[in-house]
Order: sequence, then C-alpha cells, then structure tokens
Amino acid sequence: MTDMVKETETVARTLSMHLQFVGVRGPDEFARAFSTMTRGRPDALIMLPSPMLFGERKRIVDLAAKYRLPTMYNNRESVQLGGLIAYGTSLSDLYRRAAVYVDKILKGAKPGDLPVGQPTKFELVINLKTAKALGLTIPPSLLQRADQVIE
Repeated sequence: MTDMVKETETVARTLSMHLQFVGVRGPDEFARAFSTMTRGRPDALIMLPSPMLFGERKRIVDLAAKYRLPTMYNNRESVQLGGLIAYGTSLSDLYRRAAVYVDKILKGAKPGDLPVGQPTKFELVINLKTAKALGLTIPPSLLQRADQVIE
C-alpha cells in the first residue's frame, strides 16, 4: 500500500494536484472519513485497493452518492453497484489465471517453480447514470475506451 500512496503522490505533484489522504481502519470509521473529506471540498475521491474496502463496497458507493463525491474505484463491482468509474485489474481474469496455477500444482508442479505472474487485463468501467446524477459529462473519447458503459 505504501508504494501506491507514493506513486499517487508523485503523479499528483506532476499534475499540480493537492491530495488529502484519509485512512480508515474499519467500516465504523467510514462516516467520519467522508465527513472529513467533504469539509475539504474535494473534486473527487480515489479508492485505493483494500480487501476491507472491497468487502464494504456497497456502503462506500452509497456514502459517495450521499456526499455527491465523484469516486474512482479499482474494481468493476463498485461501478455496477452505482459507483462512477473504475479502472483496475479484471478479477475474473485473475481468478482464471489462478485456476491455471492450481491445475498445474495439482498435477505435480512445485509452486516455487512456477513463474510469478502480473495482471495483464485491465478494465475501464463507467456508470453514466451516476455521472448524470452528479451533473458530470463524460468525454466521448473516454467512453469509447471503456470496456463497459452502464447506461
């Protein structure tokens, strides 16, 4: 997670953007975090990957809608629940690739002998219903690049 934060800070500096990191340790801190964020009048929210946040994605999508905060997620599932936009690895592709490794191991391959894989399929998903509710217009050039557009 530290590397992601550092990379995000580097990109923000390059783009002359101000970042405000608001961490949470559990779901009971979500309301406080959103309240803290909105006092700073942010233009948008980026959700960094986290198993806990993924498990609470519906609640986070609902809070982002309540506070009218355009949010970018790292998973399509959040956008399918009403989030604005997602760009990240395809979980279904990762599961398929994991199944190939499991198959090889069950057939006798030693896990230590298998190559380390990196994600190769990334998805861009945009929810136009959410964009409209937030009063946002998504550029046609971005819509054309999307793997899925929810209308």
